[in-house]
Parts: sequence; structure tokens; C-alpha cells
Amino acid sequence: MAATAAAAPPAIATSLSALLRRRTSRNHNLGDFHPRCLSSDANAEAAPNRRGGHAGTRLEEAVPAGEGRSRIDAWISARLGGGGVSRARIQASIRAGLVAVNGRPVSKVSHMVKGGDMVSCTVSELQPLRAEPEDIPLDIVYEDDHLLVVNKPAHMVVHPAPGNANGTLVNAILHHCKISTFTCLARNSIDDECPDSSDDDIDVFDVDQFTTGEVSSEVREALVRPGIVHRLDKGTSGLLVVAKDEHSHAQLAEQFKLHTIHRVYISLTCGAPNLNSDRIEVPISRDPNNRVRMIATTGSGHRYARHAASRYKVREVFAGGGSALVEWRLETGRTHQIRAHAKYLGVPLLGDETYGGTRSMALSLLRSRTPSRYHCDLSNLISKIDRPCLHAALLGFKHPHSGKILEFSCSPPDDFAEVLNELRHITSTSDGQNGGGVAHVSD
Repeated sequence: MAATAAAAPPAIATSLSALLRRRTSRNHNLGDFHPRCLSSDANAEAAPNRRGGHAGTRLEEAVPAGEGRSRIDAWISARLGGGGVSRARIQASIRAGLVAVNGRPVSKVSHMVKGGDMVSCTVSELQPLRAEPEDIPLDIVYEDDHLLVVNKPAHMVVHPAPGNANGTLVNAILHHCKISTFTCLARNSIDDECPDSSDDDIDVFDVDQFTTGEVSSEVREALVRPGIVHRLDKGTSGLLVVAKDEHSHAQLAEQFKLHTIHRVYISLTCGAPNLNSDRIEVPISRDPNNRVRMIATTGSGHRYARHAASRYKVREVFAGGGSALVEWRLETGRTHQIRAHAKYLGVPLLGDETYGGTRSMALSLLRSRTPSRYHCDLSNLISKIDRPCLHAALLGFKHPHSGKILEFSCSPPDDFAEVLNELRHITSTSDGQNGGGVAHVSD
């Protein structure tokens, strides 16, 4: 891992330093604001990456003797997932009555199979999702005829997916842009019990990357070209750009591919990295033991691992290393990239239960480094955290039509800011025993 990070553009670095000391104010150095959408060229949803058809794919296989009990969707997924069939697709097949165990159809995705069972599965056809506009408030940072920049709240899913057809950012954009309805192909979802896991930290969608050969002509005609250029996890807050026309989408997607988009995230971690700054280049793949989670590993045993690179810089350290405020800049955009790389470093994001940033871990690290008189306050503080403390704070890109460089900054929301400010207060007012105190890392 290289220890030198690329220098940030001066405007971005200056904005970030100011953001970390503000609570709710926002910078916009962006010219005119146009509070309207053009419904004729507004786009909505990114269709799934379907480079080949899987409908009709069959599996006839016995569960090996002696193998323990497994969920049937997980067992089939382990055998078909490498061929590009998503777990959500398998679950849809089960619900459609296309899966049988020992000759008897099963309808529950949680049905358990064991050694000796004979499993048969026929992969179902893609089913379209229809999303309706919903009057959901949007925090629009910038808007013109070609694009929107939105400050997404935590806990909002970006796009519809199986189990999440309502309440998404796309539903809100449909209402804002006065679009009556739209149809999209059902997106991948890691697990119907974890609907937020279908959202990547960053994932570029090309306008023409999906194949519609599996669906009817009526559905193909109803498909709306994607306007979502990149995504944020359900629990992640912050800035996200949405294209309103096909040209804007293609141009923005190309900027993401070329890594010319400036993206800066801030996070609170359990513990502090050993180095103040570094570059992490560790491949990421699906965790074979937990399909909801990704894993960063340098080993060669993960066949479908994808290249992933992140740069980080520690901005502040709290309680002698009990927690830290860390800035992240992404070179690639893999599913849960920051979360997986943070875990790889041994400093999972605070509040990220999926990747080990549990309340108990956070309390153990902080209490051991702060005076006992603060332990009650720390317990109350940590108990309020209900998401990974990750925020997309800065976004910069070239306007797809004018060519002007636009830069946006957005302070973390109240829940993140409350934890950050309380950590600063507790550690700065402690008397230094047990390693208390705040360390500010210079730019």
C-alpha cells in the first residue's frame, strides 16, 4: 500500500475543512438555480446489468450427503451466482413456484434443505417494477434543465428494488419532475431481508448497458432510460447527482469511469487507522459466508473479486485512538467499498453492524480511553446510532452541457454531527487520563 495520497483540488480541500467545523450550513458556488424539471426528458431509474439472458436456466442437483442445513435460496445462489444469476432472481423463482425439493414445490425463500435432498430450479423471467411518484421532500442542492444534485438523507433507498418499490429517491424524483409513472427491470438485491444492500456506494450505469431481450415488447417500450448515475447505500447520507436527459447521463457516467469526478466522504470509525493517510488497493468480493456482506481480501480464493482502490486521510483522532474522523476518496466504486476497506484496516465504521462496527465494540474502545465520569454519556451517545456513520460530503464534476466545473459541499446531518460534536466535547474536556484528548491531523 502506498503511503502517499494525491493532493486534493484546493477548493475541495478548503470546503472540507470548513464542513468539518459546521453543523448544518451548506456551500453552493454554482451560479443560477433553476427550480424546475422537464418531464419530457427527465429520467428515473437505472436498469440492472443484464448482459445475457438467464430465464429458463435449470438446476437439478442433490445436496451432498452430510452437508448441514441451508436456506434454499442461499444454496441455489451458491451454485448459480457465479453464472450471473442474482439471489433476488432465485428468490423470485421460488415465489413463482419454479423450485422444488424432492419433487415438491416450495414457496418460502427460507425453506431449509439438508444433505440428500434433491433440488430442482428453473430461473424465472425478469419481472418489471413499476414505481409511482410520491410526495417525499427532497433536499435539492442544485438544479437546472439537465441535472439535479440532491442531499440524500440516511435511511432512504436510492432506487426501487424487490421489497422496496416505495419511498425511494426515484419515487421522490418522479413527483418532483411531474412524471406519472415508470417501469424498470427488477434490480439485484443481495437478500430480501436486507433491501438496502442493493445500493452500492458508487456504481456507474451506462445508458445502453442492459439487455432487454428477456422482457416483452410492451415492457421494453415502457422502460425509462436511467437517470441515476451513481448510488449511495441506504444508510449513507450526502450528495448524489441525477441526470435529466440521456446526454447528461452518458457524459456524467463517462466522468465516473475516467475517475474525474471528485468525491469525498467522511466517516467516524471504531478505533483509528495506524497511518494518518494511505492508499488501500485490495480487491472486493462477496463474502461467501454472508451474502449480505462484501469482503476485502488479498487472497486468491475469491474467484469473483474485483479491483478496488481507496485513499483515506485521518482528520481527527478521539480518545487516544478510540475513534477517528476519516476522509475517504474513491478511485473505484465497488459495492460497500469504504465499509469493506475500513473493516480490512481494522477500523469498521461506527454504527456499521454488518461490518463489525457494533455498539459494544465502540463502547469498549472509547471507555478504555476516557475517564469513567464520561462512560454514561458515551453509552447514551452510542445507543442512538442506527446506521453506519458515513456521509458523502463533497462532489465535483464538469457540467455535461456547459463544461463548467461545479463543486458542491454538504455538512453531515444532525445524527452524524451530534455524535461528532459529542466525541469532540468528551475528549477535549477530559483531563487526559486514560489517553483522552482530541488530535487534529494537519492537512
